Amino acid sequence: MCPDCGSKARIGKSNRLSLAHADLYCSCTDPECGHTFVANLSFSHTLSPSSRTSSALVTELVKAMNPLQRKQLQQELALL
Repeated sequence: MCPDCGSKARIGKSNRLSLAHADLYCSCTDPECGHTFVANLSFSHTLSPSSRTSSALVTELVKAMNPLQRKQLQQELALL
């Protein structure tokens, strides 16, 4: 939305500054306004962690176990 007149705005270009932040170059779609501006898009917070992250964490934890602990874990998982 255009911060000047409230009409819809169009993103013409984005400039990613990091994985969590980007500048969005916008222009108002109302020809009488013609406002151009830069908006910021940023990551706020996680609601549900990524499955990839969880899998990587489990893999690293299993790698850190000694052979006896790994065997016990295998036995416990077999019961599920």
